[in-house]
Amino acid sequence: MKEFIINSLFFGTTISLAAYEIGLLLKKKFRLAILNPLLIGTVCVMALLVLFKVEYRHYNESAKYLSYLLTPATVCLAVPLYQQIELLKKNLKAVLGGIAAGVFTSLLGILLLSRLFALSHEQYVTLLPKSITTAIGMGISEELGGIQTITVAVVIITGILGNVIAEFVCKVFRIQEPVAKGLALGTASHAIGTAKAMEMGEIEGAMSSLAIAVAGLLTVFGASVFARLM
Repeated sequence: MKEFIINSLFFGTTISLAAYEIGLLLKKKFRLAILNPLLIGTVCVMALLVLFKVEYRHYNESAKYLSYLLTPATVCLAVPLYQQIELLKKNLKAVLGGIAAGVFTSLLGILLLSRLFALSHEQYVTLLPKSITTAIGMGISEELGGIQTITVAVVIITGILGNVIAEFVCKVFRIQEPVAKGLALGTASHAIGTAKAMEMGEIEGAMSSLAIAVAGLLTVFGASVFARLM
């Protein structure tokens, strides 16, 4: 079985999609936030690789084709934003201010916690891009001298966590404004959070889509500045 997995051209893609589908089915049946399809899919794939003792590099060789869909999928997020363009114009200052505040809080939080736990500079810059998309985050991590593989893991965990607790946080803090919900999710939890925002509503999804792009750009500049503070 191990040899079949290693030599198969599309085995990684197949099991990734199958595992995600299992996550979707569980989410639809039990309707629990913790049963996030991406989280379930990740756990299933990891369990399978450990069970058959397959190295990640062999899995990635046949799963990398899924990455080609990342760019067009991200571009498609512009559609709901275009549909809510008038709302964006009406709240432009508040939107930009909210995203900037979210990015600054994320970077400052990483700085304070890194100092608290006495992390090395390499570990610190690895964590700085935690709240932006994987593609941008990997670039920042590499540029600043971080560990790219850990950055990818941190970005995914951040996104899943935001997706899972989004509704709970909004309920606890009584956040009812759709624009605020969308901006918070997109700024803090990138594309995975945006998936949750789209479940909440069209406005939430549109604002979250905008937040991904703007937060990514601000983090590129902000991370360069914060990297020098430790």
